[in-house]
Amino acid sequence: MPSTIYDHGLDRNPANFAALSPLGFLERAASVYPTLTAVLHGTGGRIVRRNWADLYARCRRLAAALAQRGLGRGDTVAVLLPNTPPMVEAHFGVPMAGCVLNAINTRLDAESIAFMLGHGEARLLIVDREFAAVARAAVARSGLALPVIDVDDPLYDGPGECFGQMDYEAFLAGGDEHFAWQPPADEWDAIALNYTSGTTGNPKGVVYHHRGAYLNAVSNILVWAMPHHPVYLWTLPMFHCNGWCFPWTIAAMAGTHVCLRRVEAAPIFDNIREHRVTHYCGAPIVHSLLVNAPPALREGITHRVQAMVAAAAPPAAMIEGMDRMGFDLTHVYGLTEVYGPATVCARQPDWAGLSLGERASRNGRQGVRYPMAEAVKVLDPQTLAEVPHDGQTMGEVMFRGNITMRGYLKNEAATREAFAGGWFHSGDLAVVQPDGYLRIKDRSKDIIISGGENISSIEVEDVLYRHPAVMAAAVVAQPDPRWGEAPCAFVELKDGAQVTAEELVAHCRAHLAGFKTPKRIVFGALPKTSTGKIQKFVLRQQARSSAAIDV
Repeated sequence: MPSTIYDHGLDRNPANFAALSPLGFLERAASVYPTLTAVLHGTGGRIVRRNWADLYARCRRLAAALAQRGLGRGDTVAVLLPNTPPMVEAHFGVPMAGCVLNAINTRLDAESIAFMLGHGEARLLIVDREFAAVARAAVARSGLALPVIDVDDPLYDGPGECFGQMDYEAFLAGGDEHFAWQPPADEWDAIALNYTSGTTGNPKGVVYHHRGAYLNAVSNILVWAMPHHPVYLWTLPMFHCNGWCFPWTIAAMAGTHVCLRRVEAAPIFDNIREHRVTHYCGAPIVHSLLVNAPPALREGITHRVQAMVAAAAPPAAMIEGMDRMGFDLTHVYGLTEVYGPATVCARQPDWAGLSLGERASRNGRQGVRYPMAEAVKVLDPQTLAEVPHDGQTMGEVMFRGNITMRGYLKNEAATREAFAGGWFHSGDLAVVQPDGYLRIKDRSKDIIISGGENISSIEVEDVLYRHPAVMAAAVVAQPDPRWGEAPCAFVELKDGAQVTAEELVAHCRAHLAGFKTPKRIVFGALPKTSTGKIQKFVLRQQARSSAAIDV
């Protein structure tokens, strides 16, 4: 490229350029608002409360403690934690040491967790005692000589054990609260590793960089028009896409993290009422839980609450119910590979005058790109030509820009395939309506999204095939009033073989996490093409019928 008058003597230097990293949000919040509340955990007479100065000091202690163990740039630190204060701290303290945070889904089984620990080459594991049993089994399966740090939440009274080498508070006490951390020299450095089931049962490790985390954290602010000092309730698991980057968003706005171990209606309303929560996120099941809760649980909540929903489009009944409660609903869409939400159904001013049904139809779309996404388009997957905005022609949703992952860890072939043609291929099929808003029509890779969690149909099918009575199996999504979608299994038995639906479900439960277990079983010959391929589109239609057996 030819040089211009602006290419001479106007180079980057420390005075005019710094790598983007969300870690700086914490330092600023602690510097500008040291005494404002950063973390609340609990209600009534049992509350853990920390201000921004306290949180910053604890995160620096964590970073120092990791560094003292020899961990640094590119080393993976895995955590198996609910939405408690240590999980907030991990999102800053781990990358402040130069390490990469791997927040693991607490609902997974030991085999899945063991794979992630080994594949990500975890150097240390931090575990809440509620999940100690599955963590112990996972570490044993992994074969790693893995140091384990125990977290004993003072507000947790349930079952569990401590099996690690050191208590979390003692680990922090050994670190220096004045630890001289540095932002990454390169904003392309990895900040987090998140596993997604992808299109097969083998999890893929999605790598986030500091730049993308920074930009999507800011995008969340812009999309929601978040004010200074929001009070954010952690109904969304922080292990899911790093909580859609909201741990960093809340720091940028010097807000308050309101922690929550369990997603249940009573504690959610208690927290909203007592702490005057202003914002929360979640899958449709979370919002349905609140809409359908006894009205007495909501008494005393008089302020407006902003709610963000992803996954399935919110039905009219949910939108109406949320509005009745004084909750404003914003619909977003995204994937693990794009840092969580990357499109938003941006509400137009003139929608306010529409009927409920018309508003629900518009708000049910996946919408337009996030502010920091360069492009989100619906393209022909073969030619990469954009589909017409006619609401009829289907194509694949594709993303491009700074809030797209670096790629899949140790999987160059999958990374090349995902980025073919200079776009990230989501695998989701959609149409674009005349106003430019996209609407998802189908998931081309047969992923089932249940309660916001991805379930690989192939993974469930593999388990079914392990049963000696099963000749063929296919798993598809069926509508579920609580979870949005649930797995429905179609099973063809071997000649002379007998097995009940209950026995097959028990077999699946022995090999899968509970939420991946089929909720329905249908026995019979599976429809196949002339080449023997199972026709899943036929099964999807059957899954909606009463022929299936609830188990």
